[in-house]
Amino acid sequence: MKTLDLLHRWTGGLIGLVLLVLGLSGTVLLYRDALVMLPHASDEQVQQTGALIAATERLMADPANRPSSIVFASNSFGLDRVSFGREAGAYADQAGNIIARWSSPWERPELFLFDLHHHLLAGEAGEIVAGIAGLCGLFFVVSGIILWWRTRATFRLRLLPARMTRPAILWHHRDLGIVFAPLLLLVMFTGTTMIFRPVAALILGPSAPATIEASFKPPEAQFGALADRPDWAAMLGTARQRFPDAEIRILSLPREPGKPVTIRMKQAAEWLPNGRTTLWFAPDTGHLIEARDALEAPGAAQVFNTFYPLHAAKVGGLAYRLAMTLVGLALSLLGSLTVWTFWFRRGRTVRRVGSRVTVPAE
Repeated sequence: MKTLDLLHRWTGGLIGLVLLVLGLSGTVLLYRDALVMLPHASDEQVQQTGALIAATERLMADPANRPSSIVFASNSFGLDRVSFGREAGAYADQAGNIIARWSSPWERPELFLFDLHHHLLAGEAGEIVAGIAGLCGLFFVVSGIILWWRTRATFRLRLLPARMTRPAILWHHRDLGIVFAPLLLLVMFTGTTMIFRPVAALILGPSAPATIEASFKPPEAQFGALADRPDWAAMLGTARQRFPDAEIRILSLPREPGKPVTIRMKQAAEWLPNGRTTLWFAPDTGHLIEARDALEAPGAAQVFNTFYPLHAAKVGGLAYRLAMTLVGLALSLLGSLTVWTFWFRRGRTVRRVGSRVTVPAE
């Protein structure tokens, strides 16, 4: 148990600041749409096929400055988001008129926070660091539950430490952590699995990562180059005919020559905000290559598709979003106070006398 306690304290001391950053940024991102204070951001969602075709044709009209993707407006956000490469992008109204542009995520607060939360402002390397922090966080929560069990009789729920002394902070850390442990495990596991897909094997079985990968893999056939004037009306119309009750969520151009155009749709039973029902079209002719119904995907893939909406509170309504807000704030508090006590507030430690645990006064 002493070894576990030592590992728990060192884990918290080393990753506490990362957890603070992830907790605070994730909490604010729960209300991401409210950060976009632009005209038409609160417009009602338009999903009529003709309107989507018209907006797409306007946004894609210039072959020399064509967006790489369009994320169409949702029922909670009234603007289309268009991307131009890795960092540049724009918001457009649902008629296809550009409202605001950016050349870097630093120019938009919601994009900056997204990059901070997902990549720690360091690209793929930052994403890996965040994933490692998530793995450490899983160990942190599990070991904390084990260590808390010894002192469960002294449980006291406080939102903040009674005093800013090391023993008081340690008691607060222990008891606050146990209250939020179930949701912290959910947040850590879902976040880590989205970065390190093999982690899904812990609950979905050893074959799950390969099954998930195969279900998302696009058709491998090679096609011609993207036409100068792709038939967007035919593609969007085909998508609507194939899944008439689904929302058209994303249109993506090929990232490499010879790859297909992709349209993602969201059916009513899907939790994922942008859905995973996917259609691929030949970039030169616009004919349908393949369509995959997310509701007919293997069980492991369907479970994996619930991880993001659970992690980002995209399901469950206001009650679940408020619960995840508290989780994010608790994670920030636990991470910051852990670093404070471990590196800067060293003092006399808790000692055990007989069967009781006592805290020396400082």
